[in-house]
Amino acid sequence: MSAFVSVKHLTRIFDVSKPWLNRVIERRGKAFLTAVSDVDFEIEERTTYALVGESGSGKSTIGRMLVGLLKPTEGDVEIEGVNLAKESDVDRVAAVRSDIQMIFQDPFASLNPRWRVRDIIVEPVASKGGDTTGLAEKLLEQVGLHTSDAGKFPHEFSGGQRQRICIARALASEPRLIVCDEPTSALDVSVQAQVLNLMSDLKDDLGLTYLLITHDLTVVRHMADRIGVLYLGRLVEEAEPQSLFDDPKHPYTQMLLDAAPKMDGFGREIPPPQGEIPDPIDPPSGCAFHPRCPIAVDVCSKDRPELRKLGNRTVACHLAE
Repeated sequence: MSAFVSVKHLTRIFDVSKPWLNRVIERRGKAFLTAVSDVDFEIEERTTYALVGESGSGKSTIGRMLVGLLKPTEGDVEIEGVNLAKESDVDRVAAVRSDIQMIFQDPFASLNPRWRVRDIIVEPVASKGGDTTGLAEKLLEQVGLHTSDAGKFPHEFSGGQRQRICIARALASEPRLIVCDEPTSALDVSVQAQVLNLMSDLKDDLGLTYLLITHDLTVVRHMADRIGVLYLGRLVEEAEPQSLFDDPKHPYTQMLLDAAPKMDGFGREIPPPQGEIPDPIDPPSGCAFHPRCPIAVDVCSKDRPELRKLGNRTVACHLAE
């Protein structure tokens, strides 16, 4: 049985060169930024797969490629067995795309301030000529808001309520896969818990599949069925939450977990993370993490480690054992 979502050798390179005349005057060539580099992972149906990493690690770029907002430079994105980048049958691609929705990081920026909530929610269905009678009111109740909220504008709501509206809009077209790009990072801690509980309940009730993009490790521990750790566009470790939190194998994963706040961590002394993320336009040779790695050896700076199986996980580290 094939996975619901299959990502193979996914790569995205952006041309970040200065204008032609500037390059001529400054005698510089073109500059390319590798945001995602040879990433592989699979998502089973009705599960939550979490992508975790620092800012600039390529999480959101992967999410945008999955929903079709960006085209991969190389590699494949297969959803329900259809390769979105290479499938020539327009109808098959359209059918798969109708099963995908996205929840963005900033709920206010992703809502049209001039539209009423009713029009925002039913837009995915109305654009296809579907019946929208009573749809907005039904979805608002489903996400914990009142039916009368359908006639209001986005600025009349709090941040948590706006994110609930975004979730209602995502559910309107009855998707099977929802890409959640930092869905709670703009919210207060107490509101985060409400939104995450809502998403978890909807997943169970409606049989949804989530790709959860976040930097918050406390979120993924309770939400995810499998976690992928990204560093500088590369997948460095992939495991189930229990295994990853109890026994992280990659030094970068260990660094992330050490830096995360802990309830029983008062008075603990943990050395701060070493160094800065390298320039993605000119990444280090070999393992991208080796300039910051406390256990790096010569081979780390020369050979890029491949993702390999290690028990119930995959790790890209020469010294994982």
